[in-house]
Amino acid sequence: MLVLTRKPGERIVIGDDIVVTFLESRGDSIRIGIEAPSGVKIQRDEIVQAVTEANRAAVETDSSAEDRIKAALGYLPPTAG
Repeated sequence: MLVLTRKPGERIVIGDDIVVTFLESRGDSIRIGIEAPSGVKIQRDEIVQAVTEANRAAVETDSSAEDRIKAALGYLPPTAG
């Protein structure tokens, strides 16, 4: 990881076509601007992590879900309950 100190208005260039500009600091946070080609995805890490966790939770099923679906489709005899 490259760690830099920047002043407002200073820029960081990544590759040939991505520019990160330090805009200002406000207390414990900073504001940055990112210029990149339209095909480059720029996402906040916490959003990516939240979506990933939601997707994982959505695919997790209890152990009887598959049997209930098979029974509904006529592949297994219905279970009591």
